[in-house]
Amino acid sequence: MTSGCAYGPRALAGSRLQYNEVVKATSEEELLLNIVRLRYTETPSSLAVTTIAAQRELSQTFQLTPFFVASGAEVAKTWAAVLPQLGIGGADRPTFSLTPLDDQEFTRKLFTPLPLEGLVYLAKTTWPIATVFRLYLENLNWVPNAETASGPTPKGAPTFEEFQRGVLALQRLQDRGEIVFGAEERREAQGSPLPAASVTARDLVEAAKSGYEYRLDEPGTKWTLVKKTQRPILFVDPRAVDSPEMADVARAFRLKRGVTRYPITQSELIPFPGSRPDDGLTTLDVETRSLLQALYYVSHGIDVPVEHSAAGLATVTRDPSGQPFDWRRVLDGLFRIHSVSSAARPPGAHVGVLYHGYWFYVDETDQATKATFSLLLELSRMELTGKGGGGPVLTLPLSGK
Repeated sequence: MTSGCAYGPRALAGSRLQYNEVVKATSEEELLLNIVRLRYTETPSSLAVTTIAAQRELSQTFQLTPFFVASGAEVAKTWAAVLPQLGIGGADRPTFSLTPLDDQEFTRKLFTPLPLEGLVYLAKTTWPIATVFRLYLENLNWVPNAETASGPTPKGAPTFEEFQRGVLALQRLQDRGEIVFGAEERREAQGSPLPAASVTARDLVEAAKSGYEYRLDEPGTKWTLVKKTQRPILFVDPRAVDSPEMADVARAFRLKRGVTRYPITQSELIPFPGSRPDDGLTTLDVETRSLLQALYYVSHGIDVPVEHSAAGLATVTRDPSGQPFDWRRVLDGLFRIHSVSSAARPPGAHVGVLYHGYWFYVDETDQATKATFSLLLELSRMELTGKGGGGPVLTLPLSGK
């Protein structure tokens, strides 16, 4: 008989990476399917894999059954009259728990714009600034980034040229290390000054725990509660302020020339042209997108089949002359989904889903789209993790022997 002691480790070695690969692949396919649904003005839907319980069993039996004589009255007394019996059985009972992501918390996060801190964090990492800004900014200093693409497909062509020109110039500056994102500490007074005797040592400690600080004035008679915050700044290399790229940035976003530091704000700039200084702005004011808006935006990078457009399954955007607008002008170098009518999955597909009789897929050689898709997937995991409870849980036991 063989021992079953090594069955458990062998089962884990043979199944863990398989489960990992399946969860990864289906998560990518679900995201792509939702992007395609948005392009066809349909509702996205997601199921979170909350638990995977894989139970494997191995049972072994061995017994000796004696033969009986013909009359059945006497049991055989020799080993030659004994019948050995060996039995080995196994069972695999994986259980998957799937939670529909449709509760109130999920919806709130889906519609919540990316905070300024998150935008700057992404821009400071290895993600290209052009990818982050084109994907997650509605506008910069009220220069629009195809704002009408942040929802269902518009009938008229979007405005995006100035924004794209300025962002691509920023990308060239970042590639050369001539712009850097940083931060500076700001102190804002909260309320009126307090008499010196009214603030205790305990008050000082509690304020510090909450990110505040009590500051004593020079005479030593008044305390002022101050809130400490970090304000993001875009620093420009002094040697690059007069470069052609910086000129493109200043022209696109209405910036003052010759400035080496631009504070970054969120939705603080008044949109009317008459409220802006004549010599240009000294801040970068941004309006960020939510995850849902970003998904709508990239959905316009889908190559919609001609048959679907003719049948009215997907909206056709037209330019002022009435001709179909080419969305690749907006999403060029950022995101593109191919489509093909095929019975089998396209051989060059990195991720692919079948929808309305067509395969929609990311080409495995399209590194720009793969990078954008990866960023969207990671941010969707951060933003849209399902809560434990509060909604129905679908548990699927799958048994096999």
